Amino acid sequence: MRKEAPYIDPGKVEISIKGLVKSFGEHGVLKGVDLDVKKGENVVVLGRSGSGKSVLIKIIAGLMFADRGEVDVLGRDISALTIRELDDLRLKMGFLFQGSALYDSMTLRENLEFPFVRSRKNIDRKTVDEAIRTVLSDVQLLDAIDQMPAELSGGQRKRAGIARTLMLQPEIMLYDEPTSGLDPITSVEIIHLINEVQKKRQTSSIIITHDLTCAKHTGDRIAVLVDGVFKRIGSFKEVFETNDPDIAGFYTYNFIQD
Repeated sequence: MRKEAPYIDPGKVEISIKGLVKSFGEHGVLKGVDLDVKKGENVVVLGRSGSGKSVLIKIIAGLMFADRGEVDVLGRDISALTIRELDDLRLKMGFLFQGSALYDSMTLRENLEFPFVRSRKNIDRKTVDEAIRTVLSDVQLLDAIDQMPAELSGGQRKRAGIARTLMLQPEIMLYDEPTSGLDPITSVEIIHLINEVQKKRQTSSIIITHDLTCAKHTGDRIAVLVDGVFKRIGSFKEVFETNDPDIAGFYTYNFIQD
């Protein structure tokens, strides 16, 4: 499951976050977050439940707004965009929700077709069908094209969710707990798929997880969120070579040793 070194453009920052602050009432969640994600890079954000990981990517996607700070995506300041401009920018972002967010009343084919047709004008049937078959082949779900979401396993639904985001050929991928609720074998399949998407499409990705196996095998860099700030950022080895109890305890929780 060793991760191949991807092409990362050292001079091109696709997501830039500076001094990001977000509170809910008296509860401060993000307390000054700074992070850059480069072209072609997978950055894993690690943190315990309730640490603000999902809040962070919702802000990046423009689904929630920060109290203070700057968030630039593909060179655009999220807070300065109109609703229409934000919608246009979101077409360049793929968002994999924890539950895959498939429409239960639609077949897999229809789930993929729906966002694609809505975002394209005067598109012909042949182009739609070819796009659907291509992404389903990429995620190894072509045989399930006419199945309903209820007929898919948990891992298949995750792959279907990724396929739907790939329909719009995004430049950025945002994964929210991609291996959550999956058995170890299926988790490995999703990890491989995340890396294949990065390699084949040169996407820039933020992967939210508390699964260290996923983090280790998908992340080019790891950013550990503790008490509202990134306490350590670096390679997996660099991050966990420390006696810091917040970091070491997180490792021990995932890889309990006798």
